[in-house]
Amino acid sequence: MKVIVMGAGVIGVASAWYLAKAGHEVVVLERNAGAARETSFGNGGQISVSHAEPWANPSAPGKMLRWLGKEDAPLLFRLRADPTQWSWGMKFLRECSARRSTHNMIQLVRLGTYSRESLQALRVEAGVEYDHLERGILHYYTSAKEFDLAIEPARIMREIGCERRVIDADEVVRIEPALAQIRSQLAGATYTSADESGDVHKFTTGLAARCAERGVQFRYGVRIQRLHAEGGRMLGVEYADETGAYQVEKADAYVLALGSFSPQLARTAGVALDIYPVKGYSITLPVLEPALAPTASLTDDEFKLVFSRFGDRLRVAGTAEFDGYSMALNRVRCEAIVQRTLQVFPGLSRAELAQHWTGLRPATPGNVPYIGRSKVEGLYLNTGHGTLGWTHGCGSGRAIADIIDGRRPDCDFAFCGLPERKPTLSVAAA
Repeated sequence: MKVIVMGAGVIGVASAWYLAKAGHEVVVLERNAGAARETSFGNGGQISVSHAEPWANPSAPGKMLRWLGKEDAPLLFRLRADPTQWSWGMKFLRECSARRSTHNMIQLVRLGTYSRESLQALRVEAGVEYDHLERGILHYYTSAKEFDLAIEPARIMREIGCERRVIDADEVVRIEPALAQIRSQLAGATYTSADESGDVHKFTTGLAARCAERGVQFRYGVRIQRLHAEGGRMLGVEYADETGAYQVEKADAYVLALGSFSPQLARTAGVALDIYPVKGYSITLPVLEPALAPTASLTDDEFKLVFSRFGDRLRVAGTAEFDGYSMALNRVRCEAIVQRTLQVFPGLSRAELAQHWTGLRPATPGNVPYIGRSKVEGLYLNTGHGTLGWTHGCGSGRAIADIIDGRRPDCDFAFCGLPERKPTLSVAAA
């Protein structure tokens, strides 16, 4: 069958790969001049099954109140006269209960594990190079209180198959010697040896090239205007092509993978999605002193930052800013990331060499993405992955190809339009 994929970030390109592998004719529509030019361009680089505790958790409301109005806060709500923001925010608060947070964490761990396995198989098959490292991910803490709060989520993750070990400061430095300079500040950490890191932009552009070799058509520079749907079924996609001419393209199936821009387009077909754009920041620093730079990927949970080594570069990404669709760089937030990085790794690089970037993460209130069928026949969803698009990209693409082919994915996840499986595991904290 013919399938149109809307979006050429890591989610869209992974979807195209698995659909083409299944023998379908695939067309990818993308408004930029190439793949991975927006959210999949400068993220933190982690394949982090262990980064599964949702933003919406019991401790989040108190932290948000303390951070309100602080320009360098890890999580910053800029309250706007925007009904969508307020509606999303109320749903976010509902997801902060212990029960909902645990349920969502289980979903994210299951999808993440499935996706990591899918990525490992894909990179062997496709031969894509992307500066990947298999050194695991350390979540380290310089606050004893924050470290204590991490122990219960780590226990739940271990119970559902994600080995997130709790370790002391001496073990932290053994695993990652670059943290020796702040050894006295470390309260402890959790470590997931199976997690990985790599450059999502290099991966996505490389995979797009492999897709093209398989016959996938990429139409760059096209602006999708609306979905044509009637009587509960899809009829086509209207877009302006590279020349500005409008046309409608038809297919047998349509995959919506436009990240933060998915809700507006979905509404044209009568589909409502609870997705709000959350602006994240990153810096890329040249590694001037290799011995001072980490090789394990790191998460600084208190400052909501992640660190990943890409050869002679260090990528540091994080923070979350709820400010609508603004893409303006906030210098205070950028400088806070640089400052924290050089506090943790003094001498690694120089502040003036930092390259800054920002992008919009498509966040759902509970951090669980939409993957599966929509209520409109022929329209499939693969969107709303928040900060975990790179972690969940290959699994999501593989799953959507299975669903389009009428198969249930080999992953115990709450896919849209499919009945949930009966619980296979009892989690005490749930």
